[in-house]
Amino acid sequence: MNKKELYNKILQLDGLTNEEKSELLGLLRKQKKYGLVWEDKPEDVEERLRNELPVLVEDTSKAIISTDADAPNHILIEGDNLEALTTLAYTHEGKIDVIYIDPPYNTGKADEFKYNDKFVDDEDQFRHSKWLSFINKRLNIAYQLLTDDGLLFISIDDNEIAQLKCLCDSIFNHSAKSSTSNCLGVLVWDLGTGTQAGHFVRAHEYVLAYTKNKNLLPNFSGGEGIIDHSALKKISKKNPPVQYMFKAGTKFLANDGVELTGLWGGSEKTTLVSGKMVAENQMLKYDVTLEAGFAMISQMKSWFDGKDTIDSKGQKVIDFYFNSTGVLHYKKERSIINPPTVIKDTGSTKAGTTELENILGRTETFGYPKPKDLIKYLLSLKSNVHTILDFFAGSGTTLHATMELNKDGGHRKCILVTNNENNICEEVTYERNKRVINGYTTPKGEEVPGLTGNTLRYYRTSFVGRSRTPKNMRQLMNLSTDMLCIKEDLYTEQPKFGGQPTYKNVFRYFDDGRKRMMIIYKEAAVPLLAELIQKTDYEGQMRVYVFSPSEDPWEGTFEEVQDKVQLCALPQAIYNAYRRILPKQNDELIASDDTNATGQENISNGMLNFAEEEDV
Repeated sequence: MNKKELYNKILQLDGLTNEEKSELLGLLRKQKKYGLVWEDKPEDVEERLRNELPVLVEDTSKAIISTDADAPNHILIEGDNLEALTTLAYTHEGKIDVIYIDPPYNTGKADEFKYNDKFVDDEDQFRHSKWLSFINKRLNIAYQLLTDDGLLFISIDDNEIAQLKCLCDSIFNHSAKSSTSNCLGVLVWDLGTGTQAGHFVRAHEYVLAYTKNKNLLPNFSGGEGIIDHSALKKISKKNPPVQYMFKAGTKFLANDGVELTGLWGGSEKTTLVSGKMVAENQMLKYDVTLEAGFAMISQMKSWFDGKDTIDSKGQKVIDFYFNSTGVLHYKKERSIINPPTVIKDTGSTKAGTTELENILGRTETFGYPKPKDLIKYLLSLKSNVHTILDFFAGSGTTLHATMELNKDGGHRKCILVTNNENNICEEVTYERNKRVINGYTTPKGEEVPGLTGNTLRYYRTSFVGRSRTPKNMRQLMNLSTDMLCIKEDLYTEQPKFGGQPTYKNVFRYFDDGRKRMMIIYKEAAVPLLAELIQKTDYEGQMRVYVFSPSEDPWEGTFEEVQDKVQLCALPQAIYNAYRRILPKQNDELIASDDTNATGQENISNGMLNFAEEEDV
């Protein structure tokens, strides 16, 4: 309950005088809340979303399809990013591994940040409120899109770093314990060169790093080589001495015949308790019991018992041994890195501009693009990355960086979102990555080979009326096909299923040899297709999306083939996903009008009659 609602409740209370109500209201006003406060400024796009639902429609003429059947499908969405993020809330909720964004810095320059189609400059007294309203809505959806251990990186400079940090804290820490922050760090990006900006030369920008749940995020990987370190600590109250018996045959890298007695070592002492500490063939000749402040006693016991041993950082222990002076050491595979908070040697916006001009062969393409090396560095910090999102795509560097990283044999997929103001999406974002895939020639005549093992698909946002009339529901169902292909990452359409020809307004079938999807648009076709599925042999389950005016995906009809299908009712599943993020609007189901409920005229002799079907 917000303060306004509480004010109204107090005013409506019975049994209190106006003076008593005034006193309560005064106490409420005195309450202070820690956090970021600003005046919300509604966007025009929000008003549109009160009346219309966004969908994604592919422009197949711009598709760049790799000959490699296993190539990752990258996606470029042209449209307002709030509308595009809404569609992704259905296709990718909880599926994005890494988000990198480079939003407007809100510097106050007259041509830098647009709000409701008007530039916001430093004369606008609501400059910061408008920016926060703008970014807040988008970050809240981004939070929902991330996996539980997903990463968010945001580039920013001094103009909004303080406000953005507070905003991200409120979004990413709302479910965390008071002592826990999901902010991984405020990274300083060293630009290498500086810009005169007042009393100091500004030679840095920032990258905020957040995760949904720090406890679920493993350490960053990418280290190489072996860690070799002493397995002892100084004896203290926190690290009391422990006795352990080492069996004969344990590595002891001293010369034959060397014997240690009594007490040895520097500040980290080891004491002989029983047995003989004698070296032979670089091993212990006898069993020996030692007392010391062992730093890794549990891992030590596990490893000597012959078990695979992983330390608290997730690094594999591969050896324990005594060095020539009798100090116990361990060896671990260096699979963990701890990057510094200062990012160096990853280029600058000037380097990003040069990269872009070399690809496009012209100047004045895009203002202040990020260099590819910066984004490659950030994306490479997390292992097992499947899907990357950038919803302030600009010049498209994030996709370029992703494709470069895939040279390591990875299968990372990237989703870009940008509007097409001044033809940026078509002439810069798309054109850049088209050339990166196909290959290009630099202005100096250098031939750069294409990253041909990548597929790029181009989508635009479209809209369906939000009120749940039968017409709107069917239109949403029909226009959802491209979104379902994105959701399932399945684009290979087949002309037949089980010998039955498909028809786009009756049913469509997708099969790439690894997974299957059927979309059923007509209720009348459901019984026949369920029967056809029963007769068809295939391994695994097929995802079946079926039009239904309710949340029931015809489970009764598919009962005989429940082991072969995974059912989902549309468009209800889309409504459910959108409802969590869309501006409030009455979108109740409207009773059926003259739409034919059975469509029996389209059924003939147990087969579908496509001749009478019309495009919607």
